[in-house]
Amino acid sequence: MQLKVIKADGSQEQYLHTKVIATFVNAFVEPAEKNTFLASQLAESVTFYLYNNRDTDTVTSSEIFSIIKAVLSSTGFDFAAQVISEHHCRRNLLRSRVQVIRKSDDILSSIADNTVAWNKSKIINDLVAEYNLDTATARTIASLVEEKILNSGFNLVPADFIKFLMLWLMQTFVNACRQGSHERTRSEQILSMNSNAVMDDRLRQQQNGLCPVEA
Repeated sequence: MQLKVIKADGSQEQYLHTKVIATFVNAFVEPAEKNTFLASQLAESVTFYLYNNRDTDTVTSSEIFSIIKAVLSSTGFDFAAQVISEHHCRRNLLRSRVQVIRKSDDILSSIADNTVAWNKSKIINDLVAEYNLDTATARTIASLVEEKILNSGFNLVPADFIKFLMLWLMQTFVNACRQGSHERTRSEQILSMNSNAVMDDRLRQQQNGLCPVEA
């Protein structure tokens, strides 16, 4: 059974265990290797509970958030539960203040009739539908877009600007992934060349009882 998460805006997405791990990691004030391991262990308990104590294949994002806070509090990490609660409230407050202007060419005429509420899920859906990105990549790019919009302090944001920001960050993300892939490939080639050079040197060495290999 693949669990589905019903988000606050009514959209649905697949349950991601890694997303729960990330929430636990963010809950700790000082990220460290031991906290990452602890976050993985706590996330395991949440995922196990969701898959073994439910009669349906759906769960709301708010319910998951409540379970995460309960796990933190019950394991002695009340401070961490408080951290993510404050972060969650702040993020929701910032989201509620952002309005998207659908048509920027008529911005001064009737803003009330020309705006819609901020919705990160729409960016994810557009990236998947229009650019054939996988959901995980689309979610990462949408999160980057949202982070920049919320940190900007603007309450009115033109849809065209969001589109530009989305395309720019998508290209940046794709280029970074390609660069990382090229670097890994180059590293593998260098290691292979070094290995071949070492082997070649060994073959050129005179061996007792064997004829030397001519250069």
